[in-house]
Order: sequence, then C-alpha cells, then structure tokens
Amino acid sequence: MSKVLVIGGGAAGMFSAIFAARNGNEVHLFEKNEKLGKKLFITGKGRCNITNAGDMESLFQAVVSNQKFLYSSFYGYTNEDVVSFFEEIGVKTKIERGNRVFPLSDHSSDVINALLLELKKLKVKVHLNTKVKFIEEEGKEFKRIVLSNGEKIEADHCIVATGGCSYPLTGSTGDGYNMAKSVGHTVTEVYPALVPLEVKEDYVRELQGLSLRNVGVAIYDEKKEVYNNFGEMLFTHYGVSGPLILTASSYITKKLINKEMKLIIDLKPALSEEQLDQRVLKDFEVNKNKQFRNAITKLFPTKLIPIIIMLSGIDAEKKVNEISKEERLGFVRLIKHFTLTITGTRSFREAIITQGGVKTKEINPATMESKMISRLYFVGEVLDLDALTGGFNLQIAWSTAYMAGSSIW
Repeated sequence: MSKVLVIGGGAAGMFSAIFAARNGNEVHLFEKNEKLGKKLFITGKGRCNITNAGDMESLFQAVVSNQKFLYSSFYGYTNEDVVSFFEEIGVKTKIERGNRVFPLSDHSSDVINALLLELKKLKVKVHLNTKVKFIEEEGKEFKRIVLSNGEKIEADHCIVATGGCSYPLTGSTGDGYNMAKSVGHTVTEVYPALVPLEVKEDYVRELQGLSLRNVGVAIYDEKKEVYNNFGEMLFTHYGVSGPLILTASSYITKKLINKEMKLIIDLKPALSEEQLDQRVLKDFEVNKNKQFRNAITKLFPTKLIPIIIMLSGIDAEKKVNEISKEERLGFVRLIKHFTLTITGTRSFREAIITQGGVKTKEINPATMESKMISRLYFVGEVLDLDALTGGFNLQIAWSTAYMAGSSIW
C-alpha cells in the first residue's frame, strides 16, 4: 500500500483518487475551494455532458491537440467504461444529439454527489480549503508537497489534477503549470479554447442575441482557409459565439496572436450562388413594385435585414424593379460571403477549456507518470490536451485519471 496525494478536486482529481483508493492505497485529495467539483457543476450548461458515445474514431477526431498521446488511455479506459462506472455508482445515463451522454436527471450535482459518495466509501481523505503551493522532489523522485501555510506532507506518489486556466472563478488558475515548471517540466504556451471570438465591425452590436442555424462558416488566415464547417452560431455585443464558433476557436486561437482573420458566413449554404440568384430573381419578380427593404423579409431574420441592406449598398427605398443586375449579383454574393474581421478571442473567463499545458512528450502515456520525476503524475486539463465540445474533454479527464490512479499500488 502506498500513500498517494492528489492535487485538485475536479473531475480528473476525484477520478484518479477513486481508482488509486480502489487499489488499496491511502489517498489524500487536496482542494483549494470549499467543495469538490466546482467546474464539473457547470459543465454541459449544468447538466454535465459526461462523455460521448461515438465510436473510437470519432473520439480521436474530436481531439485537437496530441491525439496520439491518448491512444493508451482512450483504449485503456473507454467511453463505455465511463458510462458503466457511473451506472454502477448510481448515475443513470442517456444519449442525446451528437452522441452526447448526460445523467438521466439532467443534473450535474448528481454526478458530483455520486463521486463524493464513492470517495467516502473508499475512505479517501478530502482536504478542502487547502492550497498546495509547491511540489518537491529529491534525486528525480517525488518527495513531498508544501501547503500554502508552510506545512510539508511526504508521500510515495503525487497526482497533479489542477486543471487549466479556463473559468478561473471555479479555481482553475494554472497552479499546476507552476508546479510542473518547478520540477523541470516544459509547459507549452496556454490559450483560451472553445471560446467566443471578437470582431472588428461595430454593427455586430445591433445583431446581439441573433442566432443563425444551418449556416456555413469559413475562416481565412490571409488567403489560406484554416476552418470550414456548418451549424449554428450566435451574435454577441462583442462578436460571435455559438457551437460553430466555439469549435472554430480551437483551430485558430494559436494563430490569432497579433493578427486578424476573416470570418465568412454563408447565410444560404444549401444553395449555390447561381441557385440563390434564381431564388432572389423570383422574389424580386413577385415583389417588383415593392421597396427593396420590404422585398427581402423572407430571406433573413428581421434583425439582420437592416445590416444586409447597409452592406449591400442598395437604397432601402429603391423599387425592386429598378435594381440593376450588377446590384442584384452583389447582393447574392453578400448573402454567400457575409464577412467579419476576427480580432481575437475572449478571455479565459469565458473559455470552456485551456489549450496548451504540460508537454505530453515528457509524460508516459500508459501511466501518466512523469518521465523526468518518478512517482509524479499529471492528468486532465493540466496536460497539453484538448478536444471539441460534446463530452470529449471530460473523456480525456476520466481516461487519463484512470490510467494514473490504477497504475499506483
């Protein structure tokens, strides 16, 4: 039996503590907040998207950073294993759109409470309101932790599960990065990911709250396309958000430093430019004696019409039968290429996850043990691992935590 210290009481911390305890170890879990699972409580809009029920290929496709590192952990502890675990400890689950797995109750508190009961059952000693300040090693082997009050606690193993920098109000303030650096680990640059984007154009404020479904989005870094997808987005007072945009952010956030990118929205992706022109021609024919602003009401949501008219350069009062072919074709191009200028992302306070972290090449993917300091492990978001929305990031947390906790005897 070993004495194991787990730093961080989020998803990965609780999970690794449970599996280390199931191996018969004496486990201590340290959390600087007043309770465990604060970030887990707000995941999935408070419903807790536990994992994704897709096949293994779809799981790997959803991982943005360091896919290959996760082979051992994703196969070693699968999404099916996660569902079985929660069912066993009393959390009934269901599968929704996009293979997202949620608790049947739709309450993240049920997930947290089940984990707390399991920790209690396994006699894991939980230390709340207890901040770990340092990790200390001797001879390239983990030795002890030092608390913020100066107390030193020695143990056989230590698992760092401190999370990243996203949602800092939940306690994710990058503490683990400093711990890793202090013992010689490399921490890659960290960025907010799955995060809303800011744009230059002032008129987006007038579109605040407008949600667009079934639109196409392409993002260009100068002339190079860096992202292209289809789905739902939302306008905000500062720019754009919604599922399509959050996903896009994970692919462009590292490239956005000190530069701008073009966001091109296809408002009618189901139609080619030629087909759309025919549709517009028909609408114009039916409404030929109406003013332009009154002839396009079926094409767009009401909130978008004044902006479209402004950008088209066509006088809103102009009779449809007076609109030239050149003006009409320009109008069609605008619908297919509604363009905004991305200037940056929102901060970590609005990011779902962190991109970057402890360098995976310095970690054993089969056990999550440091290759530099023996008996020291890193799991979850503190590592340079991130994925898209849909339960994939929690799968990373569960899988890596299992690999660490179950490997300690």
